[in-house]
Amino acid sequence: MMLNQTTSHLLMVRPVRFAFNEETAGNNAFQQRSDEAGENGLQQQALKEFDDYVALLRQNGVRVTVVDDTPYPFTPDSIFPNNCFSTHLDDKGRTLVLYPMFAPNRRDEREKLRPLLVEMPFDKVVDLTHWENDAHFLEGTGSLILDRQRHMAYACRSPRTHEEVVADWAQQLGYDYFLFDSTDDNGTPVYHTNVVMHVGIDVAVVCLDSIRDDHQRAELVRRLADSGKEVVPITQAQVRQFAGNMLEVSNIHGEQLLVMSDTARQSLTPSQFDTLSRHTRIVAPPIHAIETVGGGSARCMIAEIF
Repeated sequence: MMLNQTTSHLLMVRPVRFAFNEETAGNNAFQQRSDEAGENGLQQQALKEFDDYVALLRQNGVRVTVVDDTPYPFTPDSIFPNNCFSTHLDDKGRTLVLYPMFAPNRRDEREKLRPLLVEMPFDKVVDLTHWENDAHFLEGTGSLILDRQRHMAYACRSPRTHEEVVADWAQQLGYDYFLFDSTDDNGTPVYHTNVVMHVGIDVAVVCLDSIRDDHQRAELVRRLADSGKEVVPITQAQVRQFAGNMLEVSNIHGEQLLVMSDTARQSLTPSQFDTLSRHTRIVAPPIHAIETVGGGSARCMIAEIF
């Protein structure tokens, strides 16, 4: 059975108290404080960016289910639901996976979503949240970049991506996986794989400069090439503009779209843009306030429903 890499159904969580998350800032170098608009002003900026993003996806033929966050408990990162859960479809049916989260207030996000998710018609639920008791974490498709067609996962080690949990996930989902180490210019481990890497049907985007180990870098390129992907390298500077944070989705007309933020799109070189546009049509919402304060971008805001 050839599995689908993309889906035309996405879930997004509408923010109610978007703010700088103190509990995640220690290992997310992308987060920046912004007190210019105050708490209420920031929430209103994020809300407008969110609503415009949803409207843009729907205009492009993507089905979007919007879930409204609740004020309590306080979950400032609820706008990034892809870390809490993932869904999968194969010849054995539909699977829901729930993930162990590094920050306590991000666990609250997951528990808010849990009742909705478990009511969906899944054939299997894989609950990995018990790993939190061992302080071992794996944050969904932030930690895992999936080649769903080949049952292959890529992940970079970090405080939020523990190898034992990756192995458990892979065993239960029937995936192979490749682990590597990725750092920023300062040598700090990258907190989520999806800021340095994207895998689509025909193209893989990756910051090879972030992988300092020559063997790991060569092996990653080999695996991507062997799987038929055209590799598009991006720079550390482009990573800081969220150029690694993108997701290929389909729409109701069967067209392939590549979703990234306007910040990411503007960072691409003409050659990179042309390569990506040969395979997909780029959709790029402006989400500057969300990116700046939340430290996540367009891919982080969309959870795939298979």
